[in-house]
Amino acid sequence: MTTSLLHCVDPLRAGRVDPVFAEEAAQAGAYGMTRALIDHDALLAGDLTRALARVERGSGPYWYRGWMMPPTVYATLERALAERGCTVLTGAADFRRGHELPGWYEEFAALTPPSRWLPRAPGAPPPPDELATLAAPLGPGPGVVKDYVKSRKHEWDEACFVPELTDTARLSAVVERFFALQDDTLARGLVLRAYEPFVSGGEARVWWVDGTPVLTTAHPDTPDRLPAPETDAVGTAVRELGSRFVTTDLALREDGVWRVVEVGDGQVSGLPTGTDATPLFAALAEAGDRRPGG
Repeated sequence: MTTSLLHCVDPLRAGRVDPVFAEEAAQAGAYGMTRALIDHDALLAGDLTRALARVERGSGPYWYRGWMMPPTVYATLERALAERGCTVLTGAADFRRGHELPGWYEEFAALTPPSRWLPRAPGAPPPPDELATLAAPLGPGPGVVKDYVKSRKHEWDEACFVPELTDTARLSAVVERFFALQDDTLARGLVLRAYEPFVSGGEARVWWVDGTPVLTTAHPDTPDRLPAPETDAVGTAVRELGSRFVTTDLALREDGVWRVVEVGDGQVSGLPTGTDATPLFAALAEAGDRRPGG
C-alpha cells in the first residue's frame, strides 16, 4: 500500500496544500507518496467532520507533515482517522513522547542541559516558593524558562533567560512574563533548564526515521548556518526513545561538546525554506512501506 502524507490545507484556497508545505509536498511526490489534506483550524476547533472532509475512507497509512497541535488533539486525530479506516504511522503516545520535553528527557538526560518541570495551566504561573523548589536541583547559575514544547527565546531577557536561578525574585518575574506571553498557547506546564553557553555557529537539525539519521539541515531560525554535528550518542538515545520519526536540534557547547538543545516529533518540525528534503521523503516512503507489523 502506498504511504501517504497528511498535509494542512491552504486556508485561503480550498483543495490546495498550505503554501508553507507545498515545496515538500512536491518533493515527496517524487517518491510516489500521495497526499490528503486536513483542515488544521477545524481540527483545533473540534470540528472533525470538516477537518477530515478531504481524507478518503480506507486511505493511508499516513505520516503527518503540518502545523503543531497539542498531543490531545493529535490523539483525537488518530481516533478519527481510525474510524475512517485510516492509520497514522506515528501513534499518539509516540507523538507526545517526541513532542514534549518530559517525554524525551530521560533518554537524553546525559546529552542535554539539566531540566526540571512542573505541570501548570495557562495563566497560572507557580508562586515563588514553588519556583525556588523547582530550581534548587539545578544549582546556582543561569537558567532558561520554557514550556513543555517552546521557549520565548526571541524575548530572551524578559521571558526566557534567568541570570541566576537562585534569585527567586528575578526568576518569578521571567516566569510570569513568559506565562503572560504564552497565554492560552502554554504547552502543559513550566520547564526550567540550566543554561549552557554555545558557540555562535548555529544549530543543526537532524532528522531520524526508525532510529537512522536520514537528513541534516540547518535550524529554521539560522538557515544560513549548518554545523556538522557528531550523532553517535544521539542515535543511541533516539533508538531508546522508540519514536519512529523525530528530530534533534544540536549545538556545539563552548567546551567542544555537542549537546541536544531540543527533541521534536518529526511530523511538526520545520524545514528551512529551500531545503532539498528528498532523502527524508525517500526514507519516510520506505519506512511506511515496511511499517512494524505490516
